[in-house]
Amino acid sequence: MAGKSRERTEAELVEAAQKGDLPSFGVLYEHYYGSLVALAYSIVADVQLSEDAVQEAFAIACRDLPKLRKKNKFGAWVGRICRNTAYQILRVRRHMCDIRGVVARETEYDGTDRIEGVQRAVWNLRDGEREVLILHYYDNLPYEKMALVLGISVEAVHGRLTRARRKVEDYLKRNGLASDGYGTG
Repeated sequence: MAGKSRERTEAELVEAAQKGDLPSFGVLYEHYYGSLVALAYSIVADVQLSEDAVQEAFAIACRDLPKLRKKNKFGAWVGRICRNTAYQILRVRRHMCDIRGVVARETEYDGTDRIEGVQRAVWNLRDGEREVLILHYYDNLPYEKMALVLGISVEAVHGRLTRARRKVEDYLKRNGLASDGYGTG
C-alpha cells in the first residue's frame, strides 16, 4: 500500500472501511486488485472474465465486510471470495460451452508447439500450483504477497511454486518441448 496509506495497517483500513470509510476500502481495493486478477486468471484463463470475477468479489467483500472478524486477514478473505467467484464463472462458462468443440481442439494438439505445450502444462497443474505460478509470472508478486492473497505461508508458496515449475518442465521434456535453457530457476 503506497504513500500515505502505508502509515495505516491493513487491519486499520479494514476497521475504517467497516465503519463506512469508502476511501479506506478503496486503498484495500487498489492494493489487492492486480493480485486477484491474476488469481482469477489462474482459474478462468480469460483476462476479462478475471476482471469480472474480481469486481464481483469486491462487491461481495464490500457487502460482507462487517462480518470479517480477523481484520488483518483481509487479503486471504477476499482471495477466497475471488477464487469462489471465479469458479462460479467457470462453471457457468463451461455449461454454456459446446463440449464437443473443446474435445476436438484438445485432440488436435500435435506436441510440436512449445508455447501451447507450456500453456497445456500449466492448465494441467493442481489449482494451488497453477495459482502460485500465475501469480508469480503474470503479476510478478513477491512470495509474501502471494501468501497473503492465498492465505498460506511463504514456505507453502515456495513449495507450490517449486513443484509447479518442476511439473511444467517434466511435461515439456516428456513431450519433446524442453529447450536447453529451460530450468526450474
